[in-house]
Parts: sequence; structure tokens; C-alpha cells
Amino acid sequence: MFNSVLVVCVGNICRSPVGERLLAAELEGVTVGSAGLGALVGHAADPLASEVAAERGLSLEGHKGRQFTAELGREYDLILAMEPRHRAEIIRMAPQLSGKTMLFDQWTGARGIEDPFRRPRELHRQVQDQIARAAEAWVQKLKPKTR
Repeated sequence: MFNSVLVVCVGNICRSPVGERLLAAELEGVTVGSAGLGALVGHAADPLASEVAAERGLSLEGHKGRQFTAELGREYDLILAMEPRHRAEIIRMAPQLSGKTMLFDQWTGARGIEDPFRRPRELHRQVQDQIARAAEAWVQKLKPKTR
């Protein structure tokens, strides 16, 4: 059983906040956070990412960008990276985290989820659709099975 999940991308203002909020909404009793490898520390979620999330009924209100560190990674049971290179960077920084670091889209293709930052609204929609599918797959893996 995983009690905590950390979602990681680069800036921590587009993809990882969306993944964090989607997982948190479905995983009752699980602490879900997010961080970035090159985080815009203290920044709110990207306005376009927030608008697109709001279209799907998801609020990114109150999000503040946070930098990923090895120390932060150790606080979580599972780390979900948005791209293979993010996973590789986490493992390079903190090899001891390799066994608990996987891709956010692990169960929906494991190819990585493209960065929509400063790109068109339609790409934000496509990316958030991918994140939603991947989050649902993780929810199915992480939710306790009822008998």
C-alpha cells in the first residue's frame, strides 16, 4: 500500500499540478504532492493550464511550484515522473529512489507526457487528457481492492 505519491515534471506549473490534483481527488487517505526538477518555485499554476483544467472541472487554485530534491523524494512512497528523462534525472540525483520512481503514464504507454508550457490551448487539452487517462490507470492500481 502506498500512503504518499509525488508527481514530478520540470517547472511544476503545468503537468504535475494536474496529475497531483487528479490523483488526490481519487485516492482517499493518500498524500499526493508535486514538484519540479527545474521548478518555478512559489509560482501559481500556469494560467492556460489552469483554464484547461477548469474546463474539465479541476481546480489548480492554491498551487505553488516546489523544487524536487532527494530529501523531498525520500518523504514519498512512490514518485511518478512525466517523462523518461525526468525519471533518469531523479535516479541520477538520488539512486536510492530508483525502486520507487516510475512514469506517470506507466500503464498507458510509458512513453512520457509532452510539456505543454507556452504552447497552444489544444496541446494543453491533449496533454491533460493523457494525464487524466494515466491518473485513472494509477488509481486502479493504487486503490485498495474491496471484497
